[in-house]
Amino acid sequence: MQLPSLDDLFATARVVALPMVTRFRGITTREAVLVEGPNGWSEFSPFVEYDDEESAAWLAATLDFGWGRMPDLLRSSIRVNATVPAVAARDTAAVLARFPGCRTAKVKVADPGQSLNDDIARVRAVREILGPEGRIRVDANALWNVDEAEHAIHALAEFDLEYVEQPCATIDELADIRKRTKYMGVPIAADESVRKASDPLAVARAGAADVLIIKAQPLGGITAALRIVAEAGLPVVVSSALDTSIGLSMGTHLAAAIPDLEYDCGLGTAALLAGDVTGEPLLPAGGDVPVRRVEPDGALLDRYAADAERRDWWLERLSRCLRLLAG
Repeated sequence: MQLPSLDDLFATARVVALPMVTRFRGITTREAVLVEGPNGWSEFSPFVEYDDEESAAWLAATLDFGWGRMPDLLRSSIRVNATVPAVAARDTAAVLARFPGCRTAKVKVADPGQSLNDDIARVRAVREILGPEGRIRVDANALWNVDEAEHAIHALAEFDLEYVEQPCATIDELADIRKRTKYMGVPIAADESVRKASDPLAVARAGAADVLIIKAQPLGGITAALRIVAEAGLPVVVSSALDTSIGLSMGTHLAAAIPDLEYDCGLGTAALLAGDVTGEPLLPAGGDVPVRRVEPDGALLDRYAADAERRDWWLERLSRCLRLLAG
């Protein structure tokens, strides 16, 4: 694929700042750059703390979705999970209500400033709402050491966990905790060890995870992610990085191209946004989201336009990342 020029990107680029329903991943506003290519609209939205080298992979994904060859799609909708931030247990019902029909919930745990007791109360509340047939997975975002992870997984196992996502930071730690907790029958999923690794297949080769979390933008796009899925040989969950509905559309196209998709995917996170760039956002309905391209609404792009300082910051970042890809 020939890279578009910076002028091509700037011709349609819109920088948005979307308010969120609740604090998630430490932020209350999600910023993104939207650009239109021959395939339709695409998104560039690496988190602000990421350096240019890591962010360049996100731009590669933007260009792949907007300008690259799209894969054949095997399904027209994707079953998705609810996502429960590190809220108080009493607030979980209100969060889950934003994900109608979802049978699976991913619950954030190990949030800085909270205790394991807070996590237990949150997961217990979700289990009570979902009932015994609901599926619960927890995500620690690599914030436990191995001993903390073993203690926490033991304490949470009574809630019949589908898997624990990235309990520890390194591949060696994941392999260790997987061995320590094998008797509990709780699978280990890898996220950061895939999307932030120089070799996204290393965790699979090391036998350090049972499930891989696959995200289109951090992995360089749908084409690159499909290669990783094919080579890893492990079950995968396609997830989002708190994208706008345009970024979520990229994720749904990835999920729709994977032959075996046994887990519900983390592509319902538009429900965590208080505003979006389209009047028809990719919100869960009956536990599913559709697989389709998303067209932004001009009035919403204006309403949620980032201020001049943030717009310039993002466009300069995009320019630097394009130079890295070209070089």
